[in-house]
Amino acid sequence: MKGLELIVREYRHRHLIVGVIGNAMFLIGSILFFRLFETWQTLAVWLFVVGSALMLVGSLGEVAKAVYEKRERDTARR
Repeated sequence: MKGLELIVREYRHRHLIVGVIGNAMFLIGSILFFRLFETWQTLAVWLFVVGSALMLVGSLGEVAKAVYEKRERDTARR
């Protein structure tokens, strides 16, 4: 294993954690868009954007893991 594959396989829990943190930030940011929290709107935007980016990173980690696992299964079948 080398490079990205090593990171994806050995630290698979980290991209899950990043995704969960992103989900939480997205949710909190969404809540802060309510009128009740109007003074917090700038923070809401940043939580929303950063949370979305972290969810994307977490999902890309899951995709990379699936690609490496499929490649490994295909190689084992030969």
